Amino acid sequence: MKKWFYLIIFSILFNFGISYGETFSISQDTTIIGKLQIHTVKNKESLIEIARHYDLGYNEIVDANSQIDPFVPGDGNKVIIPTFWILPDRPNNFQGIIINLSEMRLYYFHKKSKDQLVTTFPIGIGDDGVETPVGKFKISHKIVNPPWYVPESIRKERPELPEVVPPGPENPLGTHAMRLSGLSYLIHGTNRPWAIGRKVTHGCIRLYPEDIPKLFDMVPVGTEVLIIRQPVKVGKIGDNVYVEVHRDDQLRDFDYLKDAMEQLNKKGLLKYVDTFKLYNTIKQKTGIPTSVSIQNKEPQIIPSDLWL
Repeated sequence: MKKWFYLIIFSILFNFGISYGETFSISQDTTIIGKLQIHTVKNKESLIEIARHYDLGYNEIVDANSQIDPFVPGDGNKVIIPTFWILPDRPNNFQGIIINLSEMRLYYFHKKSKDQLVTTFPIGIGDDGVETPVGKFKISHKIVNPPWYVPESIRKERPELPEVVPPGPENPLGTHAMRLSGLSYLIHGTNRPWAIGRKVTHGCIRLYPEDIPKLFDMVPVGTEVLIIRQPVKVGKIGDNVYVEVHRDDQLRDFDYLKDAMEQLNKKGLLKYVDTFKLYNTIKQKTGIPTSVSIQNKEPQIIPSDLWL
C-alpha cells in the first residue's frame, strides 16, 4: 500500500513539473539572483498550486499578485511569478544557511569545487505568539523519517494527539528533519504543503515535501544557521539599484523607508536612487525586487511628510 502511495505522489509531482529549489552561481559581490516569469492560468488552478509549481511560498505569489483572487484566479489570466530575489545581508565569505523570516525564505550558501553557490527554498514559519526565534545556530542532528514527539503545549490544544506520532502521512514533520543547536526547533518537511509561505508552526521551519530531501542531502551536520528578520533588502544589477520590501507584522512601528535609506547610504547607492520610486516601492510591499534608479544624474530629496 505504501509503495503505491509514493508512486501516486511521484506521478503527481512529475506531471505537474514542480521545481525543487533553485541553485545559482554567485560571487561575493552578487546581490540579486533569478528572474521574473509570467504564468498563464489554466485548468482552474489556484495560486497555491501555481506557487508550488514554481517553488514559491503562498505569501510570495499573493503579494506579487494582490489584485488576483488566490483561490479562483481565472483561466487565461496572467500571474507574476516572483522567482527573483535580492540576497539577504551576509558576512563576507559566509557558508551556511540564512533564514529570513520577513520573506519566509531560506538561502543555503555553499561551495562546489571552486564555485560559490546559493540554493533557495520557500518556508513556513512560527505563528504569532510562537514565533521562530532569531539568532545564530548550527545543524546539530539530521533525522530520516523522524517520529514527532508532540510537545505538551500542543497536546493541551489538541488532547486527541498521542505522545508520539510515528513516521507516515499523519506526521507533520514529513520525511526529513534537521535539529537546530540549543533548541527544540527543527527544519523539516510537512504533510501540509499549503502551509509553505504562511505563519502556521509552533516555531519550526517547514519546507515543501519535495524540497526537504534536497536540502537535507546538501547540508552537513555543523552547518551554521542564521535566522534573521530583514524586511527590506537592497541590491544592484549593473547601474540599476533595486529594493525588495516584505510586510512583516512582527516588526511593529518599523520604519521601512528609514531602513531602506540607511542601507542604500551604507552601500553608497543612495545618490543613484529616485526617492519617489523608493517611496512607492516601500508603500506597495510586493516582495519583488523593484528598480528605484533615477533617470537623470540629479539626486532627489524626499519630502519629510512622505516618511512612513
